[in-house]
Amino acid sequence: MTALPAELRAAIVSSGYFPEFVATTVAQAIGDEEVVDALVHHEATFNATELHRHVTVLVLTPTRFIAAHTDDGEHPNVQQALTTVETVALRHIRSVALTQVAANPERFGRGRHGTTETWLVVNWGAMRRQEVEPATCGDPNCDADHGWTVQDVADDLTVRISAAADGEAAVADLIRFGARLQRVAV
Repeated sequence: MTALPAELRAAIVSSGYFPEFVATTVAQAIGDEEVVDALVHHEATFNATELHRHVTVLVLTPTRFIAAHTDDGEHPNVQQALTTVETVALRHIRSVALTQVAANPERFGRGRHGTTETWLVVNWGAMRRQEVEPATCGDPNCDADHGWTVQDVADDLTVRISAAADGEAAVADLIRFGARLQRVAV
């Protein structure tokens, strides 16, 4: 196992979420391969009484896509963090979708009116989910039973970054990483 590139290590440390643990698990997965590109995204969510933290580290090597997720563990007496690292051979990636949102698209590219939000969705066939909901006819006064609609969605990984929550630089980083992954994986 070699040391992480300085820029990747700095991004992990900057996330502030158990950086030594995260860096070690990511370095184990990378091994002695070269890091072509990487992205670190820290996300904090709140419910009524608790803060939940999650950090995602995405790494692109010449042969693999590595996705590491670290979350808070649940143990009543001990603080825990759980990391899962998944590696996928680039040849097994089925699709890479990069969605970009532009506010005021008529002014796109002039001044600070660029991409305000972006999603990266990567599919390699490991996960599928089905969303089931009541079907409707569109008439707000209709109370008839229209059955159900089902969507079968394949999305092994989704990362969403917005300028409002994460900053414009983070949005640009996800676009850079996603575009590079699109070029090499499919």
